[in-house]
Amino acid sequence: MTRFLAGLILALFALSAPAAAQPVDTGHLVAELVPASQGVFPGQTVYVALRQKIDKGWHTYWRNSGDSGEATRIAWTLPPGWTAGDIVWAPPERQPTGPLMNYGYKDEVLLPVAITAPADARPGQSVTLKAAATFLVCEEICVPEDAALQIDLPVTAAPPPKDPRWAGPIEAALAVSPKPAGLTASFQNVDGKLKLAVTGAAVKGLDAYDAYFFPFSGAAIDHAEPQSVERGPEGLTLAITPGYAFQQADAPSALGGVLEVGGKAFEIEASAGAPLPGAAGLGPPPAPAQGPAGAGLGLPLAALFAVLGGLILNLMPCVFPVLAMKAASLAGHGHEHAAARRQGLAFLAGVLATFLALAGGLIALKAAGAAVGWGFQLQSPPVVAALALLMLAVALNLSGVFEVGTSVQGVGAGLASRAGLLGAFFTGALAVVVAAPCTAPFMAPALGWALTQDPASALVVFLALGVGFAAPFTAIAFAPALLRRLPRPGPWMDGLRRLLAFPMYGAAAWLVWVLSVQVGPAGLARLLAAAVVAAFAAWLAGVAQRRGAAGQGRARATGLAAAAVAALALVAAVWPPYGQPAAAGESAPVSAAVPYEAYSAERLAALRAEGRPVFVNYTAAWCVTCQVNEQVALSTQGVADALSRTGAVYLKADWTRKDAAIAAELARHGRAGVPLYLVYAAGGGEPRVLPQLLTEGAVVQALEAAARGS
Repeated sequence: MTRFLAGLILALFALSAPAAAQPVDTGHLVAELVPASQGVFPGQTVYVALRQKIDKGWHTYWRNSGDSGEATRIAWTLPPGWTAGDIVWAPPERQPTGPLMNYGYKDEVLLPVAITAPADARPGQSVTLKAAATFLVCEEICVPEDAALQIDLPVTAAPPPKDPRWAGPIEAALAVSPKPAGLTASFQNVDGKLKLAVTGAAVKGLDAYDAYFFPFSGAAIDHAEPQSVERGPEGLTLAITPGYAFQQADAPSALGGVLEVGGKAFEIEASAGAPLPGAAGLGPPPAPAQGPAGAGLGLPLAALFAVLGGLILNLMPCVFPVLAMKAASLAGHGHEHAAARRQGLAFLAGVLATFLALAGGLIALKAAGAAVGWGFQLQSPPVVAALALLMLAVALNLSGVFEVGTSVQGVGAGLASRAGLLGAFFTGALAVVVAAPCTAPFMAPALGWALTQDPASALVVFLALGVGFAAPFTAIAFAPALLRRLPRPGPWMDGLRRLLAFPMYGAAAWLVWVLSVQVGPAGLARLLAAAVVAAFAAWLAGVAQRRGAAGQGRARATGLAAAAVAALALVAAVWPPYGQPAAAGESAPVSAAVPYEAYSAERLAALRAEGRPVFVNYTAAWCVTCQVNEQVALSTQGVADALSRTGAVYLKADWTRKDAAIAAELARHGRAGVPLYLVYAAGGGEPRVLPQLLTEGAVVQALEAAARGS
């Protein structure tokens, strides 16, 4: 009778047990807690799994995420006496992303956790298990997401039955999870390679062709480097490139992780020691790769290169619109030596302040782990939209639609002087902003070196770059002989000013095109609408100024309306943030006569394995130097013929949008920005780096040399 009552109580609990809480959609995955059994007996251990249903194309991470990413974490809130064990991790998948190698999961994964009830748990009660789960979910971008989950389990008077839906999948997940299997493992660090030897019955006879070692420590190995394997009669030996941990004086004496071999996964703990008998032997390790360009510059040479690069940056096409504004400013003060010197110093201050602000932001983002480089601000669609509106406002001001700092009738000399200095300062700042899309000769190795150093050294290099950039204008302002050659101020200056509005209109149009490449037609329509509103605000501001100058009423109200409309235009352009960028490949190729493929590290490796010569163009829509090279040197019949004649493949690495893989590849070659042009020879070896200012002849000559294997 007692057994019958216990069974009846158990059945009633099974029928009335609360269902698991509703799944939580975090944005790019659906998370929920699922049970292996329909309850828990006092003192019993049952498994509850964190289920992740991940959106197509996205992934989460294993306990060691690899080169980037972050592991899934669970923080449990349990009743008193209840305990939760560690996550039972499923075997990870390799997730190559450009030159990086990460470890994690896609589609769906179950991560079981052992939950133990206290012996004094009271049958008849229902307990609520709560878990705060955090995920880093990545595709081309990474999004931190979290979910507050819970599940109700009844405490039963007898061992509960299995959950009909989830018991099987959880048992399968536990079965394939990596476990110790009596394997013996040891490693040696020899000639820059970790020789990891593993022997034992569990691996003997397994197909070791695609064997791979996933370490528990993120610093143990260089995850991106390939692992070679050699089979022995009793096991196998892997040759692995050591990571940061083995570059320290207190290198690890043990190496734990998961060995995947023959479709199975085993947990191993290797100790430092001699190779194991019967594992395998290894040949000599490959020759180390050459270091990135500019790696050995040192601070004095890097600062010198930065000064030279800043000087040359004045001749780059992206700076042309502001060069015209600088020339007009000099013409206005050319015969007032004291005023000209003040203008020159104010311009220098604006340049240096803006360079240091950009450098500080860049260093902070790099320290936070972001993959960014020179021109990083133009990878943000809201920043591009705001700059486009700024360029439009400057152009409308030069066209006389409204004035800045003065009325149409003029004001006192003191105010004009202050406005002039402020204008010179912001002209310097604007010059740096529009110069960001360009990289001049000497700049690339200097910036590449700076971004691998401590913040103080990096700031010195950026300061030197600013000094070189501002030097010509400031030097002319302090050269009376040159100033005397400038024409005297007169009515001609008003016509020149209106003429100089058109380079600024061109700069605004170029930024609109950049945004269209980044976010597609919807974002373009949004910016054009904001531009119309901004132009209306500028017109209102001009009306207010003219009314004020004429002594008419309501000038202040009109001015306030103009400010409100301008603010509305800016908000419409940059907020809320733009959504997903346009898919890669949506922008039309520069010329149908020069075919190219989208760059990927896998495609480059495959082409090199075939013995094909390869030309890689690291570019961006916002990089004016890149676009000039496209038109002048790359979109030509001569280059198209050379590609066809040599059998070379043209790969285009587009950095218009943020791309951590491309940023990492640029850094590997000692560069902090684009353009970068690499030519890989058919015979292998390190790539040849072409100049940043290309000619058709230089490209053709490099392709022909690569086809010959030189």
